This record gives sequence, C-alpha cells and structure tokens, in this order.
Amino acid sequence: MPEVVIVGGGVMGASVAWHLASRGCRDVLVLDRAPASGQGSTGRATGGFRAQFATEVNIRLALLSREKLLRFPEEIGVDSGYRPYGYLFLASAEEQMEALRSIRPLQRGLGVPVEEVGPEDVRRLNPAVSLEGVVGGSFCSIDGFIRPLNILDGYVEAAKRLGVRFEYGVEATGFAVAKRLPGRVMAVQTAAGPVSADHVVNAAGAWAGELGKLAGVEIPVTPLRRQVAPTVPTTALPEEMPMTIFLEDGFHLRVRDGRVLLLWPQPPASADPFDAGFDESWLPGLLEKAHRRLPCLRGVPVDRAGCWGGLYEMSPDKHAILGRAPRLENLWLINGSSGHGVMHSPILGQLVAEMILDGEAKAADVHELRPERFAEGEAIPEFHLL
Repeated sequence: MPEVVIVGGGVMGASVAWHLASRGCRDVLVLDRAPASGQGSTGRATGGFRAQFATEVNIRLALLSREKLLRFPEEIGVDSGYRPYGYLFLASAEEQMEALRSIRPLQRGLGVPVEEVGPEDVRRLNPAVSLEGVVGGSFCSIDGFIRPLNILDGYVEAAKRLGVRFEYGVEATGFAVAKRLPGRVMAVQTAAGPVSADHVVNAAGAWAGELGKLAGVEIPVTPLRRQVAPTVPTTALPEEMPMTIFLEDGFHLRVRDGRVLLLWPQPPASADPFDAGFDESWLPGLLEKAHRRLPCLRGVPVDRAGCWGGLYEMSPDKHAILGRAPRLENLWLINGSSGHGVMHSPILGQLVAEMILDGEAKAADVHELRPERFAEGEAIPEFHLL
C-alpha cells in the first residue's frame, strides 16, 4: 500500500510527488488518466511568470516560487526556462492607472521591483506597441517566462529517480470513504481495482471539483477555457519582449520559439464546460486587437493549424485552494490556482508535502487559502485588474 496516492499527474501532482520524495517519503503513486505525461492543462500553458499580483498571499507564493525556479537546475537537474523579460501592463484610462498605483505599496513592500511607466517608457520597453490610447502602466523586471513542460518533466523524472511511481491511462472512478467523523479515504477506486493509501492528494486541475464529488466533498473549482493563437514563425517581435497585457480587455501577447502567441480572454461559450477545443469564431476579434495595437503584426499570419485551447481551474476568488479537505482527514487539496498554477507549482507542491509530513505548512502562511474559507464567508477579496 503506497503511503501517498496523488490523483493528477500534471505539474501540481508532480511537484507534490517530488517534494514528498525529496523529504524521504518515497512510497508515492501518481495516477493520471491521460496516456502520457504532459497531455493535460500543463502542456497547454503559455508559460508566463509574474510577481505583479494584488494580494499578499499571491505575491509571496510568486516570490517563493521564483527562488525555487532559480534553483531548479541545481535541485532538479533541468532548466525551468525562467527568463526575467518582464510583464508590461498597459492602461488606457486614468482609473486603471489609479488601480495600479493603489497596489504598488503592497508590491514594493514585499520586495517586488514594480515601477510605474508612462508612454515613453512603454515605447522603450516594447517599441512595437501603438501608443494610441495608452496612458501608462506598470512594469516589473523579475516577471517573465517559464517552460511548463520543462518544469513538469523535471519533477517527474526527478521524482522517479527517488522511487515515485507514475501510472498513466489510469482514471480515478471513485473513493471508498469511512464516513464516521473525522472521515477518511480508505482507497481510490480505479478500473484496475482499488488503491489504498495513508494520504490522497487531489491534483486534478480543472476536474478537481468532479473528483471531489466522488469523495462527497464540494470543491468549488470550475473549468474556464482559454484559447491561444500562434503566428507563423516570424522575426517581427523579439523573444526578449516582455509579456504585454492591455488592461482594457485582457488582450496580451508574448513571443515563444520564434512565434507570437496571441491571447484574449473571451472564449466562445460551449455547452460542455470541459470543452478545450479551439473555436475559430474567436479569431476575428483577436486579430483586430492585435493588428490595431501592434501594427507590425498586420502582415504576419496566424498558424491556424497550431491554435489551441486549454482549461484554467477557477476558484470563486481566483486564488488557490490548499489544504486538508473538509471532513476528510487524509484527503489533501491543491486546486483552483485560476491560471497561476504552473508559476506557483514549485512552492504549492512543497507546502502540500509539508502539510502531509509535518502537519502544517512551514514555508509560507497560507491560512487564507484553506478550503473552508468559502463556507466561512472569508473568500479573498478580488482585485479585478490583476
């Protein structure tokens, strides 16, 4: 019987597995229903990293993850892909500038080197941007990019070297639960039979809520589709260009592997909330924004065959849900990161490993992220710009 079973082999599950094994807990089994590693949400992530958040807990998670990303080659043996090319948030109205200014004392107080920028600074940081309608924004030099699959593969291989087992093509279909309080998961049910464990981790990403239902636990995580349109290979924009985000409507872009990735958080509605397919009806609005705001892209076609969609795992307050599941003493949740999962996965995996092995998180105070906060009426106040 393994000591820990982790359901979900994406970057969250792999991070938990490695952090457990690195502490000596090596009897760990990771189950994933995909036929191979990297075929879920992690493989569809665009690889942004930022510390420009609006809440203390997310800023601290980002800074702690950054430290671990910098040590990734030493600890894991793989380049995490972290490149501090910056995030450039652009405002089109004074109200947006005031909102950015309102959170700057918090950011700077926690050590984030964020700076206010005006139109001329924008011209210097990203000369391709049309300044029409841009009144300013904010820039942070330690924000930038990471390689999601490097991080996932690094954790998987490092965990395997320490004895962790990964089984793909195995779906969790239910749980055997002892209901006498405090409740306890006795086994994870799979098509190949039950798997017993001392501890179980829900690392199922956008499917975390569905997995929770199988154990009789409500986990307020819902899927949200995001779509990406890459251009054909081009030199129109440099690889070192900062992630550039227009606060007016969320349109943003970055360069990866010689292509410009275009994103706009307006996916078309689908009857299936877990539909991660790509819908071309979204493209005209996206391209209108791209061509108006970055005129150099007007002659650069989108690679339509290369477009893709993916799912965020959204919590009601857009913050992670971390800790012991309500009423089940050995079911642990690492869910709901709301688009920030890959960038926070190094520290979140460590924190869950600490909770399992030490009984509490030690690397950071994450009381705000406890699963019970929604039932207690203490959801984290949302800041709508970031």
